[in-house]
Amino acid sequence: MNLLKNKLALFSPIIVLVVVIIFGLTIAPTLNPTPKNVPIAIVNEDMGVDVPNQGKLNMGKTISEKIKEMSNPIPEKEPVVKWISVSSYEKVKKGLDNKDYYAAFIIPKDFSLKQASLRTPNPATPEVKIVINQGMNTMGATMAGQVLNGVVDNLTNNIRTEIVAGFEKQGQPLTTKQAATLVAPIAKKVTNVNEIGTHSANGNAPISLFQPLWIGSIAGAVILFLMMNKLVFADRKEKFMNLWIQICTGAVIALFAGFGLTWIADTLGMNIQKFTDTALFLAIAYFSFFLMITAVLSWLGIKGIGIFVIILFFGAPLLAMAPEFMSPFYRDWIYSWLPMRFMVEGVRELFYFDKGLSFNHATSVLLWIGIISLIVTLVSGLKSCSMSTVKTKKYNM
Repeated sequence: MNLLKNKLALFSPIIVLVVVIIFGLTIAPTLNPTPKNVPIAIVNEDMGVDVPNQGKLNMGKTISEKIKEMSNPIPEKEPVVKWISVSSYEKVKKGLDNKDYYAAFIIPKDFSLKQASLRTPNPATPEVKIVINQGMNTMGATMAGQVLNGVVDNLTNNIRTEIVAGFEKQGQPLTTKQAATLVAPIAKKVTNVNEIGTHSANGNAPISLFQPLWIGSIAGAVILFLMMNKLVFADRKEKFMNLWIQICTGAVIALFAGFGLTWIADTLGMNIQKFTDTALFLAIAYFSFFLMITAVLSWLGIKGIGIFVIILFFGAPLLAMAPEFMSPFYRDWIYSWLPMRFMVEGVRELFYFDKGLSFNHATSVLLWIGIISLIVTLVSGLKSCSMSTVKTKKYNM
């Protein structure tokens, strides 16, 4: 038979082109990530200062307002940074731990007092604090740090220009101490919280653990599904008994996968402070994925595996990105529905936020995915059982 007469051969270029286009779209989110509404907290604790003939002066308030104005030069467009005013450092620290902000800009109580002293013979350099929420997301935290450093540099230049112009207007010469202070009229203290530390793949350790766990869950689900597919059951009771055996076997595999992957990562040098908590959480994530894949296979058959391959290719590039860097389509319609993002978020909390295994948002979502998948699998068992029973009766006849 001539190969050219085969319809599949004739359409193969089109099929390959479609496949290339589909999987080529997976790189789209990473080509030109544009940040929008990146949440950064701003805390103004400045007490102000009484200036003769001017009354109460609060430079912290003025700076806060200017920063917010500068961040959104075009009101019709979404700003790069979403500045969120917080009343105190204690509250902002809680927000950083809850992953509400990528960073915080803090103006201390004595800022105006020291700012006013720059015009006196005994100047004192005012200081602002920059707090980077390192563990929240590497991309987002890096960008937030760059923005805040740029803000301080801009403020420094403006204040230096303003003070020098004031001295020139008054015809007052600068003392050596004043000139030295005006080189950097605002000092900045940068602090990292929820630090990623060393041996953490630059903060991407949770994503490094995702791929082997996801592929392992696909392999485990497929192997048990194929084994179940070869069996013929005499009645409904036997069918459900084997379904439960399949599910329980998946749970045992999940424990091996969770502890095995944690042990390998720890052996390779990954910084894992809570070994047991991490292993148990990975086991929960594996079992959730296993049940979800099993549920789809039980209805669609082995061809349903393509869904999870596509999810892997489309989802993996998004896991390292902050949601604020994604387009609305990818953020709302792809990233929001990725089951693996909850695994990554849970591991991130274990690694960088000093939180043990608990019934938090990530864990609860994974458990609900598992519960719903379990129900779907059992419901499909009713249908499969009915068909298998009919086949068995025909063979007996």
